Amino acid sequence: MTLEAQAGLPVEAIGGVPVFGPRATPVAEVVHACHERTIDVALAELAIPGLDRTTLGSVLAYCAELRCEADAVTCPGCKRRTEIEGIRSLDDFIARHKEIVVGDGAVRLMGRGEGTLHTPALAALEKTWSGENYWFWARRVMRKLRHGIRRANVQGTAFAAPGESPSVMLMEPQLPDNIGMVARAMANFGLDDLRLIAPRDGWPNEKARIAASGANYIIDDAGAFPTLEAAIADCNWLAATTARQRDLRKPVMTPIEAVAEMRRRIAAGERCGVLFGRERSGLETDEVAHADALVMIPVNSRFASLNLAQAVLILGYEWMRGSDAQSLGRVTTYEKPLEAGLYMGDDRPATKEELLGFLKHLEDELDRLGFFNPGHKRATVIRNLRTMYARMGATEQEVRTLRGIVATLAKGKGHARKPPT
Repeated sequence: MTLEAQAGLPVEAIGGVPVFGPRATPVAEVVHACHERTIDVALAELAIPGLDRTTLGSVLAYCAELRCEADAVTCPGCKRRTEIEGIRSLDDFIARHKEIVVGDGAVRLMGRGEGTLHTPALAALEKTWSGENYWFWARRVMRKLRHGIRRANVQGTAFAAPGESPSVMLMEPQLPDNIGMVARAMANFGLDDLRLIAPRDGWPNEKARIAASGANYIIDDAGAFPTLEAAIADCNWLAATTARQRDLRKPVMTPIEAVAEMRRRIAAGERCGVLFGRERSGLETDEVAHADALVMIPVNSRFASLNLAQAVLILGYEWMRGSDAQSLGRVTTYEKPLEAGLYMGDDRPATKEELLGFLKHLEDELDRLGFFNPGHKRATVIRNLRTMYARMGATEQEVRTLRGIVATLAKGKGHARKPPT
């Protein structure tokens, strides 16, 4: 049966699943690939005859517009299918299968249903059992297909030239979202070179781009390496981050000390890198052995675990702190660079002449109203007033405001103006 579709590749129903093309590819498989791997990479990997940027739109529209509801079909892995089948919990999901094999098979979950499912980890199963919102993904991919990918770096280029900042290396990162958040932290603090060692979900990955929140140039330029040895091959000096003590005879440094060492070496023409471990288990001791030094971040000894982006952020902050190119906050066409201290804006400090004029005005009005009583304390009170206002460090605008307050209290203003005495 051929289902309703826009001009392009026709979508058909086979076994209650919307499919298209000569290989009967499920619609969700295309949406998933384009969302996770970017459009051009996905099209090349899928290699479906007749599917290109021109015909992809009709397939995406079928999913994005939820035409499957009218056609009474669903895709494997879609949240709509989970809801239709009445699966409300992870327990229900497990019960629908005969067996769920976790990782290398050491853990197996037995159910009452049919079929065997393989999952890399229990954490992954817990996150994905309910299915994906493929229609929402399809809408995102359609926007990218029509308008392209937004590159959000201010200049569209890296902050430093190659080798002028340390490389950030992630050992077997598991979640694309974490990679994206690392890229965002790197962009905040002028680190440009991201290297991924055997990322679990492959590379490139669209989820990482979304989580990067605009640090797309780092995602675009990131390199994926099959092994740690390949990733560090061009480095002269490598630091490994760890929260656990290692029985290795290596220097142990704080982030401040590690950054100082890297700056010295980079200035001498060496290439440096910082290696970060897996989200769940960190670095193996054999991997740490490749490093020239260990970096340990000062933390609460009872809770020393940081997530990946936090660890990169701390190292990045220390790196940027020693840079001449650092900025307090953003700098745009309308926002100028700031320096630490009192922000004056378009104002200026009051001159002594302006401050003394205000004090004379204040003293005259206090005299007129009999404030200095008893008279022998007048000199002491005036000295205290001058000391207080001199310590204030008032701006020219603030002095004018103070004079206006004194004048209003003395004479009133508008309908409240006092008659002359």
